[in-house]
Amino acid sequence: MVGHSTGGSVATALAEQRRDLVTALALIDSGPRVDAFISEGPVGQLLFVPGVGQLLWRLRTGTIVRQGLATAFSRPGYQAPQQLVDDVRGMTYHAVTATSRAADDYLDRRALPDRLTALGKPLLVIFGQDDRRWRSSSAAEYRRVPGARVELLPGVGHSPMLEDPSRTATLLLAFTESVRTRAD
Repeated sequence: MVGHSTGGSVATALAEQRRDLVTALALIDSGPRVDAFISEGPVGQLLFVPGVGQLLWRLRTGTIVRQGLATAFSRPGYQAPQQLVDDVRGMTYHAVTATSRAADDYLDRRALPDRLTALGKPLLVIFGQDDRRWRSSSAAEYRRVPGARVELLPGVGHSPMLEDPSRTATLLLAFTESVRTRAD
């Protein structure tokens, strides 16, 4: 199971609830705990201000969405793909804010490395060294999970699968092969 950012918490929760469905986990720029979070930028912060957030969401344009996504990328000159902008514009305000709050609550109850240690599943953690949403130094916390492999990618931000897809895919494929080989 592969999860990016909040998707890492979703993948971990699935593994906790349905161990039989998840053989191994790969987390991409998934913060280990809430206080490792840096920021979603000024637009992202305003979304949670009552009244202001709903208004901003109703008025969101492609430009506003791109500004909100700016912290998801660090590579100079990289711009969010139009499909990503369109997908964000297609989400409801409630979906965005409720997901964020639920993810924070999940991490507040127990940090991901603790949850993953209890699972005992193979783990790959990929983190962009230049992530502007989660402190990349927090990736080291995953090293306490027995057998975890932690990869920091220099020159990449919060979204390595978009900023450097070939390097990310190479790591994921090698991990998948190692898990498959272990299972044989």
